[in-house]
Amino acid sequence: MYDKNNVFYKILQSEIPAKKIYEDELVLSFYDINPACRVHAIVIPKKSYVDFHNFVKTATSDEVGHFFAAVAKVADMLEISNSGYRIVSNVGEDSGQEVPHFHVHILGGEKLQPHSTKILRP
Repeated sequence: MYDKNNVFYKILQSEIPAKKIYEDELVLSFYDINPACRVHAIVIPKKSYVDFHNFVKTATSDEVGHFFAAVAKVADMLEISNSGYRIVSNVGEDSGQEVPHFHVHILGGEKLQPHSTKILRP
């Protein structure tokens, strides 16, 4: 169930400011306020989806295609398409998802460490 008391919903409602990169009728992209590397952007749909799984299960195929085309457009705008970048989307508590609104992180602008396959155990 979608909880409207999350930071991305509040950004969409203009209750919290964000440094925007790209916006259209379906998608918003902005810089992460706590960047993990030199270039760290967030891309979110404007509709209320909890996570990637919820998004691909309930959004139309046109919305899904539009969203991922926007991710590529933002990478182009950030001028990291040629050098390379990573996209990340966490799904659920076990993955470490902190904001319950579907979003993709775009990470790049520098050489990134290989993706860790380490599983964190309590």
